[in-house]
Amino acid sequence: MAFTAEEIANINNSALEAYIDKGKVWAQNIANKPMLQAFNAAAGKFSGGKDYVSFGVKAGQGGGTLTGYSGDDQLNYYNPTGTKRAKFQWKEHFIGVQITHTELKIDGINVVEDGADQSTNDMDGAEEHRLAHLLDEKMDDLGEDYAFSLDRLIHGDGTSDAKALAGIQSIILESPSVGSTGGLSRVAQPYWRNRAATVANGLAGGQGAITSATTAGGVLIEFLEKEWLQLSKFRKGTTKYRIFAGSDIIAAYRKEMRANGYYTMTGLKGTVDGSQGDVEWKGINIEWDPTLDDLGLAKRMYVIDMSKTGLRLLYMDGNRMKKHNPARPYDRMVMYNGLSMTGVMVAKQLNTSAVYDIT
Repeated sequence: MAFTAEEIANINNSALEAYIDKGKVWAQNIANKPMLQAFNAAAGKFSGGKDYVSFGVKAGQGGGTLTGYSGDDQLNYYNPTGTKRAKFQWKEHFIGVQITHTELKIDGINVVEDGADQSTNDMDGAEEHRLAHLLDEKMDDLGEDYAFSLDRLIHGDGTSDAKALAGIQSIILESPSVGSTGGLSRVAQPYWRNRAATVANGLAGGQGAITSATTAGGVLIEFLEKEWLQLSKFRKGTTKYRIFAGSDIIAAYRKEMRANGYYTMTGLKGTVDGSQGDVEWKGINIEWDPTLDDLGLAKRMYVIDMSKTGLRLLYMDGNRMKKHNPARPYDRMVMYNGLSMTGVMVAKQLNTSAVYDIT
């Protein structure tokens, strides 16, 4: 099989005899992924099960109420019905690369075969003509493409691919009073809704997107103050918030802070620096998420409860970034390397999370 022009260019770029910064390929395409990092840091696991991860959730009171009585009045008893069952479907994903033995030879890498097993070692003198270790660079690319893909899935709603993991937009909805999540109706279960201030929510009769302005103490700041009370209504001691925002809504927040004044412990001293430090809300860092900008959501903020009862990413036990090295076909001189994951995004409580937009 002949190499494509792109494959030839990749070999040349990684193994030029005349080169700069020998041994290092400078990565310019790897953006920070704070939301992916946060979900992975708090990720749990599950042990399988047919198609779904399922658990009980409280959907409000059980249906009873205190009634007055006197003397020998007849008393009423009821059977509580406040527990519902939510279920989220787990999904499987795979990404893999193939590398020809010819590519590796060009880069001074020898492939040693022992039956179905393949290993590599450097040829003598390879460092004299190698720009970068081709195999290492391909593995780096595989890892970054895996992370990039998973980050996009976590930010999405799962509608683009029926076999793909459904992310935060399938759980934290722009219009939270419609549809269903985890098989439970948001229409019938008011407690099974996130907070929202979006155009879609405004059209549905709820709170619309915020028109940020510096007047009256800062419109966005004042709105967030009121929202904190609403989010605290069902908050527990275990609730753990992370805030992710696009660049535009962070800029609006900063502008309102500058216009209305804010205090520091250091004041002005030495060189006057007009920049601001990181911004916070209620002591929680507002993290810029570059992926939101990439998705056209620079005006959006997510307040996510990432506790064990909030939103969580679960991996099937033994299937988190699982490595695969299948044997090569008998009639192809190639090496295969792959990564797979089986996971699901779940939530046991929605009313402690929110999505906000500015116009």
